[in-house]
Amino acid sequence: MEKPKISVALATFNEEKNLPVCLDSVKGLAEEIVVVDGGSTDKTVAVAQKYGAKVIATTNKPIFHINKQMAIDACQGDWILQLDVDEQLTPELRREILATVVKTKFNGFWLPRKNYFLGRYLTKGGQYPDYTLRLYRQGKGKLPCQSVHEQAVVEGKVGCLTSDLLHHPFPNFLEYLNKANRYANLLANEYLKENLSVGPWGVIKYLLVRPKLTFFEIFIRHRGFIDGFSGFVFALFSAIQKMTAYIRYWEIINAKKIH
Repeated sequence: MEKPKISVALATFNEEKNLPVCLDSVKGLAEEIVVVDGGSTDKTVAVAQKYGAKVIATTNKPIFHINKQMAIDACQGDWILQLDVDEQLTPELRREILATVVKTKFNGFWLPRKNYFLGRYLTKGGQYPDYTLRLYRQGKGKLPCQSVHEQAVVEGKVGCLTSDLLHHPFPNFLEYLNKANRYANLLANEYLKENLSVGPWGVIKYLLVRPKLTFFEIFIRHRGFIDGFSGFVFALFSAIQKMTAYIRYWEIINAKKIH
């Protein structure tokens, strides 16, 4: 049986530090690497080319999944593995993927992801296993490109792998806050589409009730307290992010009224 060809699809923007670690982890797996770059001003493109990647230049879009889908569309392999630059395959996952795609009835696979936050991998709080749908047959998987936290949509049967995908999204807490602010802005724009209430009930619901429920879900129900200080901070700021998004939404609505 001929070995299926695997393409790796990535979208980048100023990722010269993260990109080598990510691409080193797919050595021996990827027959092709496709990188869609959103106008990086550092050495990201040069690093990608050093690894033999096909680089496609474009703009840095607010919904970054648009660039990820561009990379998926440009892949020629029998299977496509879509990665974020701050992710890396463990040797066990690399071997599992190679063994699985040779013969399977599934058109896609969920990968269990381990998230690194404040000096440790989170094990509770609903953060592990953080399944993400990243591996799919050519032409069977796509991204809706509508939301920052969306998953791919795969046509046909989908299975699960067991080996971990490592995720290092925040090199430090300041970077976490910067990304949280960007996510809050995107969520505020989604609130605009939903036309949420900005009256008293909306304020109570989105500034008091939902943040408390979010903290309870992560820290108590899903036992985030087992991850100690890291688990507490993650639960707390996940709740704060919901508040920030609603305040940003309220600000946008009232600015429109003034003008």
